[in-house]
Amino acid sequence: MNAVAVAPTGRTRPQPLVGAVEGVGRLTRRGVEAVGRLARFVRDTARAVADVGTWWPLTTLHARLLGVDSLPIALFIAVFTGIVLALLASYTFTGAVPLYFVGTLVEKTITMELAPVLTGLALAGRVGASIAAELGTMRVTEQIDALETLAYDPHAYLVVPRVIAGTLMFPLVVGLAMVVGVGAGWLASLLLLDLSTAQFVKGMRLFFTEFDVRYGLVKSSSFGFAVTLTGCITGMRAGGGAQGVGRAATKAVVYSAVVILILDAFWAVVWLLGRTK
Repeated sequence: MNAVAVAPTGRTRPQPLVGAVEGVGRLTRRGVEAVGRLARFVRDTARAVADVGTWWPLTTLHARLLGVDSLPIALFIAVFTGIVLALLASYTFTGAVPLYFVGTLVEKTITMELAPVLTGLALAGRVGASIAAELGTMRVTEQIDALETLAYDPHAYLVVPRVIAGTLMFPLVVGLAMVVGVGAGWLASLLLLDLSTAQFVKGMRLFFTEFDVRYGLVKSSSFGFAVTLTGCITGMRAGGGAQGVGRAATKAVVYSAVVILILDAFWAVVWLLGRTK
């Protein structure tokens, strides 16, 4: 049987099966190329870490921009998360579980899950988009090319200080969010649920371990690494003028959110699953 059919115009027309195979091949090639570009970018960034003299003076600046300036939104989220969790726990436990377990639920949920994930998602929008837009603008205006002309390594000058600052500052921001979130849950329990401080603390201490905090902070550090690296990758590869910068910022937010959720599941499977057995 022939692989092609002759159209009325005399041209050959590929059969649907051949077109489907070509489409799969194109998608596979693009996927492999994307993985290769990502691997090269990570390799170049890892090599640039050795250029301490270039990235070290910039790290403290980016630590303030990425960490300290992100505190208001992180603490705002933590306050209302703690309040809602306390009220939700009270509603769930009514008539079945002692009310002091509100403290247990608030502490466990905030420190191990909600503070790292909600803060990470919020900072993915603030930090990831900001990095992508800044580096994208530098790319389309040829400022990155100018750095290379001046013998600066763009990865050491632009990428490494942002990634290190994000990896170090995200746990600090999340740690403060944990404290504020639990405090907000305590105040909500005290003022709205007629729960005493002693009862809330009893529930909080009942199943508390230092692993809860360590687990949340390690997760948040990995989120910081992923968000900043994703923002740098999308920004450095931006093109097409102002529209290209906008697309890079959008991709940074979307990709960062997806990676955060994947890492969240990864840590649960790798770290939590082993402790429950």
